[in-house]
Amino acid sequence: MPSTYNVRSRARERNNVLSRPEFMSLNQQPPRGPGPSESRGSARRQGQNKPQASQQSEEPTDSGSKMPEEDCMQLNPSFKGIAMNSLLAIDICLSKRMGVCAYTSSSWGGCRSMVTLLALTGHGITWIIGTIVCLTRSNTLAGQEVLVNLLLALILDVMTVAGVQRLVKRRGPWEMTPGFMDCIAMDLYSFPAAHASRAAMVSKFLLSHLVLAVPLRILLVLWAFLVGISRVLLGKHHLTDMVCGFALGLLHFSLMETVWLSSSTCQALISISTFSWSPFF
Repeated sequence: MPSTYNVRSRARERNNVLSRPEFMSLNQQPPRGPGPSESRGSARRQGQNKPQASQQSEEPTDSGSKMPEEDCMQLNPSFKGIAMNSLLAIDICLSKRMGVCAYTSSSWGGCRSMVTLLALTGHGITWIIGTIVCLTRSNTLAGQEVLVNLLLALILDVMTVAGVQRLVKRRGPWEMTPGFMDCIAMDLYSFPAAHASRAAMVSKFLLSHLVLAVPLRILLVLWAFLVGISRVLLGKHHLTDMVCGFALGLLHFSLMETVWLSSSTCQALISISTFSWSPFF
């Protein structure tokens, strides 16, 4: 009996020792490895899955390497695109440098009021009101004919420039809110320059229909150029806006010469506007 009791107590002590945390790994059974047939099957399955995984991994790289045509065009721009971007960059740089009267704190800020007054002489509202006043005081048929056609040319210029500006919506070189007079004349954007267009059209119109001395002709051309450049100095327009404005003004003049209204038509329009026209008398 004592021997049996000693054996049992020793077995209990051994189990208690093996149940300690540091000896827990001794109680775990070793993992059973796969047999030869199972290892071969798993190797085959892994070999079949590798091409599929490689194909799946290659698919996103292939799709990622393919670029749409637009991206390729942007990465490889044509010579025309490079030239246009370079010209626009030069235009913006020069226009910003020439905006010396853009603010009162600019380098030529002290001349801002004088340049603004010069630009006002080419404003559409100024010319339309002045033409109407001259038309009411004119007593000759020839003078009324010229003034009526000039008034229609001014209205055409204002409407055309406002429409093109609405379509292009190009901002000026400096961020400025349009003034009250600009809002009335619908001169809200930069391209094309409305003052330059009007100055070119008016100067060409007056040179063609008025008999002026040579000094006055030179002064009229100089005035048109200064009106166009004044808007660049004020930071309202780019240089290309001014050039395109001059071209558009000459186009308006050519159009008005094509559809020139005769003296009788002008008298009918004057009679309708003054409510003195009668179709029976």
